Amino acid sequence: MHNPQLNAQGQLMHLLSIEGLPREVIVHILDTASSFLKVSTREVKKVPLLRGKSVFNVFFENSTRTRTTFEIAAKRLSADVINLDVTRSSTAKGETLLDTVDNLVAMHADMFVVRHAASGAPHLIADHLRRLGRRDVHVVNAGDGRHAHPTQGLLDMYTIRHFKKDFTNLVVAIVGDILHSRVARSDIHALTTLGAAEVRAVGPQTLLPAAIGKLGVRVFHDLRQGLSDCDVVIMLRLQNERMNGALLPSAREYFQCYGLTPETLALARPDAIVMHPGPMNRGVEIDSDVADGKQAVILPQVTFGIAVRMAVMGILAGN
Repeated sequence: MHNPQLNAQGQLMHLLSIEGLPREVIVHILDTASSFLKVSTREVKKVPLLRGKSVFNVFFENSTRTRTTFEIAAKRLSADVINLDVTRSSTAKGETLLDTVDNLVAMHADMFVVRHAASGAPHLIADHLRRLGRRDVHVVNAGDGRHAHPTQGLLDMYTIRHFKKDFTNLVVAIVGDILHSRVARSDIHALTTLGAAEVRAVGPQTLLPAAIGKLGVRVFHDLRQGLSDCDVVIMLRLQNERMNGALLPSAREYFQCYGLTPETLALARPDAIVMHPGPMNRGVEIDSDVADGKQAVILPQVTFGIAVRMAVMGILAGN
């Protein structure tokens, strides 16, 4: 089946989802990110890879952190970066998503970084560009609906590889609001592609997708069982803004059952790392003692995120 993300030579044209990406493409992105990590430690934090290129951050949904990291990454590649807060502009006046894209293409955009509340919006844009014959314009999905958040998935894989070296023997627990999490889906696809020994989905029944077992994960409703002997613990934010109706009794009760505390973390392996895509709800899904503790790698994730986004944009521009 044709993968809309790859060209005929199997090179990356768009980054829309981790699902369907070959292992070698994922590894190539992670390896490229390693070389960009060194750029961030230099006095002059720039390389000329995207000089003269225009990167449009097109955010139909707010996310200061994701947009900022993409902006920093593009500027470190020497691109011209244009931030569009579309929530307040054209689409509010009734302009369609593709009208907006057509206008930006007319302004000589080279790359779109797209965040949208609707699943599939970046795919729609990539398909539209293909029909226009614009193979020179690339799309990066910065999060779409409940569907995918591929750069977060890739930076999570980079973080795991950095601290654990190899995926093949790892037991990874993803804990919390998996139902509303595009990060969880991207992480699961990436971990299974990279050959993790076991991926666990841990959370209350109301916050797990019905058919999650089909993605090749083991399901646990008990946090203690789910964390037992884990190498990596990925905590997810409770996404109250995406919840319809009462899926949870209260934040306090959620923390009692599913909050990561020093006591529950002790059930994982002694050298287990704790990750979180942010922003964190301290005292809801994670205890401050854990978030600020020696096993947490939450701040390195942010640092790696810039290098990973530089790698993605650099590879797309090169292809």
